[in-house]
Amino acid sequence: METLVCVAVWAVAMAMVVASVMWAYSWSHPRANGRLPPGSLGLPLLGETLQFFAPNTTCDISPFVKERLNRYGSIFKTSVVGRPVVVTADPELNYYVFQQEGKLFESWYPDTFTEIFGRDNVGSLHGFMYKYLKSLVLRLYGQENLRAVLLDETDRACRASLASWAAQPSVELKDSISAMIFDLTAKKLISYEPSKSSENLRKNFVAFIRGLISFPVDIPGTAYHECMKGRRNAMKVLKKMMRERMADPARQCKDFFDVLIEELGREKPVLTEAIALDLMFVLLFASFETTSLALTLGVRLLAENPTVLDALTEEHEAIVKGRKEGCDAAGLTWAEYKSMTFTSQVTLELVRLANIVPGIFRKALQDIEFKGYTIPAGWGVMVCPPAVHLNPEIYEDPLAFNPWRWQDKVEIAGGTKHFMAFGGGLRFCVGTDLSKVLIATFIHHLVTKYRWKTVKGGNIVRTPGLSFPDGFHVQLFPKN
Repeated sequence: METLVCVAVWAVAMAMVVASVMWAYSWSHPRANGRLPPGSLGLPLLGETLQFFAPNTTCDISPFVKERLNRYGSIFKTSVVGRPVVVTADPELNYYVFQQEGKLFESWYPDTFTEIFGRDNVGSLHGFMYKYLKSLVLRLYGQENLRAVLLDETDRACRASLASWAAQPSVELKDSISAMIFDLTAKKLISYEPSKSSENLRKNFVAFIRGLISFPVDIPGTAYHECMKGRRNAMKVLKKMMRERMADPARQCKDFFDVLIEELGREKPVLTEAIALDLMFVLLFASFETTSLALTLGVRLLAENPTVLDALTEEHEAIVKGRKEGCDAAGLTWAEYKSMTFTSQVTLELVRLANIVPGIFRKALQDIEFKGYTIPAGWGVMVCPPAVHLNPEIYEDPLAFNPWRWQDKVEIAGGTKHFMAFGGGLRFCVGTDLSKVLIATFIHHLVTKYRWKTVKGGNIVRTPGLSFPDGFHVQLFPKN
């Protein structure tokens, strides 16, 4: 009897081993109706997630991507957070993916990203609903409202913030710029004013951002856990605000949240409360974090490249000198903003080097053949902007901060094969024009009214998103 039990246990164990081996083999050798791109899917379920999120201090393409580009070429397969993904650094495939949005590909992000941004976030919506939300957002961030309202408000915010910072021994630039932009955009979105609110809303978004692109382990003490906690707290504030406004039918429309609530109150609303709340959450985050990172890196790069700083200062001082006497107090005009030719080149070069978004995700809706490879239906596709922006075959000396490389180039109004800092295709970032206005306005007041020196920090880490772990502390000195 004992022998039979041992044989049975041994047989079950062997069956489990064989099943595990077969499962591991099927994971690493997935079936496809064609030739898959080269690469490795890593360990079952875990894939190459640890390598993908490994921190690095380079301004170059991340080691994870660079090593695989050298080994496999510009199109390779991997697996991140449990999903097979084709990574593309091929400009032709990138452009094809963006142009075929809604036909062969659709917006997609790994499940962990969906948990972070909400299951009804704008990045997960398609077709009519996405276009409808985009049209709503453009009422706020489109060029018409930028010219009529936001340029002046941005100008005043930059003036006041820089003057305040100059009165301090030093200032941590990333956090200070974030606070400036958050206060500006949160006021437009939800009429939020920190001095009049009992809720420190930005604190929740700071916690959210710290774990946004981190290894997805929801355990107390991890960055991802703090990220999810920050989201829950921010959503609690937004839900409370929505309930209070919906309970006051006499309230007049004052901000973008009111616009959404009016849409919800229609007889046959297109929106749901969940979509409206997730949209507000994403807009509050996206409005300040990406631009503050780019500007912080920009100030560091200007300090390291005095020739660029001199050319930039010359352009902006010419704008000031060209004003009629007494007009300086009125702030920047739209005509002055549109005349900033070199500033526009600096902005493009800055976002090319910053690579705030390390990957843009899509999902194949059917089997797709491209350059001899098959992308199976249901697989993720990660377009890798840094691998294009830092490709020496596209940009000479790609790590150099050289705004003159954009001289005499056609103005970029959308994503191209060689430039996708603001996305591409149907999902070209709706906040692009606002970001450009913020960068140009901040630079205008910085270079015409102040000098600065680095106090400490400024080192970057990518995980793979950009961060300044030690901050970037500077001291501002008013010009005479």
